[in-house]
Amino acid sequence: MTGPEFISDAAIARLRALDDHPDFGGTRYDIVEPIGRGGMGVVFRGRDRELDRDVAIKVTAWSTDADAERLRTEARTLAALEHPGIVPVHDVARLPDGRVYSVMMLVRGERLDVCASRLPLPDRLRLFDRICDTVSFAHSRGVVHGDLKPANIMVGAFGQVLVLDWGGGGTEGYMAPEQRDGAAGTRSDVYALGAILRDLAGTPTPGRARKPLTSIILRAMGSDPGERYASPGELAADVRRFLDGAAVSAHVEGPLEQAARLARTYRMPIVLVLTYLAVRMLLLFWRA
Repeated sequence: MTGPEFISDAAIARLRALDDHPDFGGTRYDIVEPIGRGGMGVVFRGRDRELDRDVAIKVTAWSTDADAERLRTEARTLAALEHPGIVPVHDVARLPDGRVYSVMMLVRGERLDVCASRLPLPDRLRLFDRICDTVSFAHSRGVVHGDLKPANIMVGAFGQVLVLDWGGGGTEGYMAPEQRDGAAGTRSDVYALGAILRDLAGTPTPGRARKPLTSIILRAMGSDPGERYASPGELAADVRRFLDGAAVSAHVEGPLEQAARLARTYRMPIVLVLTYLAVRMLLLFWRA
């Protein structure tokens, strides 16, 4: 019985060099630098010499047929989803060493989990609305994301939202219970959106807003898919109602709660009416 085989440091260095500096000779692209790394491969900042523009180039870690087909499938999926919130794919091909690469728009901005803490709650919820719109569009084309999380969402300098890494297997803390059994569906994405909303809501949320917003999150993250919102659109609609100061479908208000919400929503008209009544009372008193 033979013992375990070890890869020498020199061999590892050669593999790392191949990983970080793939041979793009014979293509129209130049590699600038690696900008991301995952289990599937490496993403590079590249330069498209033909069109004189920066691009993102994802290269598979290995040249296996399974990796190649997975990247091609992801590229075809994205190519079929033309939406402002989804990164467009420009090209997909093979390198001389057999690995597959895809070329996409280079996303400029910050990850949602990096920039959200600097934004007030209403702005965070408006970003969430755009995320839901992107996922709704994908669902309308029969595509489930499967790995929605703040790290897979980029926010541009002007508030653009881009949802990345479609077709993942799910991340703990954002993965719906049914995904562990391989049963991902559109309501699995709703669960993940609820987890993102949980992060965006922050702890603690403002006292007067805590109950309705928490109810929205709990409904989106129901353990049973049937308990959740039927779609990202329904979830986003409840969040918009919350932003507008309206009643949300996920939360049953008591009489005092409803009165307090109406008072907050119509604070200015109420102040004006009370001011008017106070002035009238003073005038009546003065005339008397």
